[in-house]
Amino acid sequence: MATEKGVVLRTDSESAWVKTTRSSACQGCTARKSCHSLSNSQDMEVKAINIAGAREGDRIVLSFETKSLLKATFLIYVFPIIFLILGAAIGQVLASRIEVNPSAFSALLGFIFFSTALLIIKVRAKKMAAKHAYQPKVTKILKRSVDHWINDLHAKE
Repeated sequence: MATEKGVVLRTDSESAWVKTTRSSACQGCTARKSCHSLSNSQDMEVKAINIAGAREGDRIVLSFETKSLLKATFLIYVFPIIFLILGAAIGQVLASRIEVNPSAFSALLGFIFFSTALLIIKVRAKKMAAKHAYQPKVTKILKRSVDHWINDLHAKE
């Protein structure tokens, strides 16, 4: 399970918006569009499912399911290359049958297959991002905000 540390900026009934530092894992994440860069280019705001019950100001751990991260990484990096090679191979075979330049037709069909893969990724990524399995989750509270300790003490009185 991939994890990142951050600070909760705000919450609602189900979600927490967390300030964290952008890492290399962000490139392969299907939910990266739900993250927003803050004033510093390395800081970003991530919307996460708040299963730990974190509150504003808490230092937390964000978790990403490894299986979901691997699927997203495959979809973004490997899938287009497979389609490119497949298109080029089909182009090479078809070129000899229709008597055209094999290199040019192979390159053209490879490009068409690659473009098709990108369209498939775009459609699939939107569906994946909507699923809970592909969204980060607040799984642990490392340190409660001082304000919350004071509020909890007053509530017990």
